Parts: sequence; structure tokens; C-alpha cells
Amino acid sequence: MLVAHRIRLAPSNVQAAYLARAAGVARFAYNWALAEWKRQYEAGKLDQALPKPSEAALRRQLNAIKREQFPWMLEVTKNAPQMAIMQLGEAFKNFFERRARYPAFRKKGRHDRFSLTNDQFRLEGKKLRIPKLGWVRMREALRFAGRIIAATISRTAGHWYASITVDTEHPSLPLAENQGAVGVDLGIAALATLSTGEKLAGPKALRFLLGRLRRLSRALSRKVKGSRNQARARLKLARLHERIANIRRDSLHQLSTSIARRFHTIGIEDLNVKGMMANSRLARAIADMGFYELRRQLEYKSAWRGGHLVVADRWFASSRLCSCCGYKHEALGLGTRQWTCPGCKTQHDRDINAAINLKNMAVSSTVAACEGEGAGLGREHKAKPAPVKQESNSKACSA
Repeated sequence: MLVAHRIRLAPSNVQAAYLARAAGVARFAYNWALAEWKRQYEAGKLDQALPKPSEAALRRQLNAIKREQFPWMLEVTKNAPQMAIMQLGEAFKNFFERRARYPAFRKKGRHDRFSLTNDQFRLEGKKLRIPKLGWVRMREALRFAGRIIAATISRTAGHWYASITVDTEHPSLPLAENQGAVGVDLGIAALATLSTGEKLAGPKALRFLLGRLRRLSRALSRKVKGSRNQARARLKLARLHERIANIRRDSLHQLSTSIARRFHTIGIEDLNVKGMMANSRLARAIADMGFYELRRQLEYKSAWRGGHLVVADRWFASSRLCSCCGYKHEALGLGTRQWTCPGCKTQHDRDINAAINLKNMAVSSTVAACEGEGAGLGREHKAKPAPVKQESNSKACSA
């Protein structure tokens, strides 16, 4: 299993200048290869005898001309331009297989990164050795044991980070507590509503820091283009964006760890976040929640603890189904937070009722998969199935 650990670096001024040069070389090589790929492709359409462009051929072509035409590339590690062209080849592969858009040129300040293969760097405790630079201090040591695959050095808001990929076994974490199954309904007022009745609010970092974000954005727009004041204002704004992202990420990690630690089977809905973002009134609040990131974290953390994540079908009517009698309320509007089932007269909290339906769906899907009747609605993991007998909902379902 491949796991990446992102660690902040603490380079000196000289080391930071080298990292910036290496990132610039990687960016130039990527853009050069992309332009050359386009040129060779257009030439091949006119002359069928010419070979088609490829990542390997472009790497050999750059190696043949860089000493004469781009001698400044030799000041940094050779991995920087070579890995950049290999990444371009992977981008074109994804494009041809319809998994991504056509590759675009990288921009300075937005794509400041370069990659290293495992034979080009070394780790010792809280130090990272980079070719032609030496040892760079890290804020913490690598937490995962295993075979190191690669590392990517990147800059975000003026800070340098090393993302180190390790091929390791499942982390030695204790199995999830035996609290059965749980349904997780995602929302805006409460980020996650559990079928146990718990409502967990999201951090809403963007909402609370929006005033400061607007002030810094206005200050940046008033600076003279290309001046040092503009660079300082841009850095302040970037660091505020980084702080917002860190607050959101930390909160999501705490929530996903708590759920994966307590429950073996987790039911969650497959939200059409892109479609939800089309609502201009709710787009900012939805983006501030991080729905997909929470689902992604639950997926791998539940697998680490021997759990099982079941993703409901996108058209599963979790909010409109009565969790007691199964009646489907077709006329239920989005603004209705409390409703009474016309079939059994049970009063429901919209979010809790949806979470209970997701829990029931996860249990039935897991049992069906174990009995060989189908694969269910979620991904298969080596997990302890939830007990068939769940807590009764007599209180909730009493008329």
C-alpha cells in the first residue's frame, strides 16, 4: 500500500534559493516538453513518416541539448527535469484514456515543485539529503516504515514541504471498536449527522476568516503591479488561504478518525458536489465543508482499522424514506427539517432520519456481500461485518 507523508521543511536562505531553482527547472522542462510534443504532433499530421512524440524520446532529446542550450539546468539535480517530463507523459496517458483534460502549461507561483526518485535522496531522522544541496532539516521524522518510493518537494505560501511516498503494510492500528454500524449524513448546518443522534459541526474556517480574506484581497488589488509591496501582499493572502485549508483539514482528520475508530461499518452518501456548487447561494458554504475529503479519509482510515465503508447510490433517497416503515415522502422539500411520516405518523428529524437510512443500507449491503448475494453499494475491504441485530428504534418509531 502506498502512503504519502507530507512534512514541512526548514531550509536556510541558500537552500530555499536552490529549491526555487530546482522547481523552476522542472517547470521549464515540463513546459518545453509540452510545447515540443505539440510541435511534433502537428508535424506528424503533415508527414506520416515522422515518429509520434513520446515521453522517453523527449527526455533523450532534452539530455542531448541541455548542456549547450540550457546549461543552467546542470546546477540542480538531474531528477528535476526528467521527472517533470515523465509526469507530462502520465498526464497525456490520462488524457488519452479520458481520465483528465488536455495537459496545460505550468505557471510560476502555482506549480513550484519537483520530484526525486528514491535513489536520489536519503533520509536520516529529521534530515533529508537532496543532490547538489546537502542535508535539509525537516520539522518531523517520517512516521511510516517501508520501502521509500519517491519524494516531491513543493512550495505553498512561501513554505517548503516534502511529500514522501512509502510502500508499506497497513499501519499497526487497533481494530475499530465494536459499536456496530453507523450512518453519516453530510450537511451544511452540521457537517456530519450520525445515526446515533450526534450532530458534529464543521470548522467553517472560510466563513469565520472571510472578513480578513476580503481585506487582504482588496489590499492586494491596490498594490502596484510588479512591486515588492504587491509580492508581500500576495504572500499574506496566500498564507491566510493556507491557514484556512489547514484548519479545515485538521478538523476533518479528527472527525474521520473518531468515526473510523468507533464503528466497523460506515454508511455514507455519494453527493454530487459539482452539481450542488451550481447553487450560488450555497456554493461557498458547501466548499467550506470538504465533503469529498471527509469521504476519502473515511475510506482509507476504516480500511486501516479493518472496517468497511459503504457508499450509497447517488439516487438513494435517504432523506425522503421513513426509517421506521419505509414510506417515501415524494413531496418533501429541501427546507423542511422536521417532518411527520404520513404512513406511520412518526416525527422525524430530517438529518437523523437520513443517517439511520444510510446505516440500514450499509448493514444490508454488508450482509448481502457476506452471503454472496451481491457486492453491495460500497467498496470491499477485509472488514468485520456489522452485527445483523442493531439497536431498536422503538423510541423513534413510536406513533
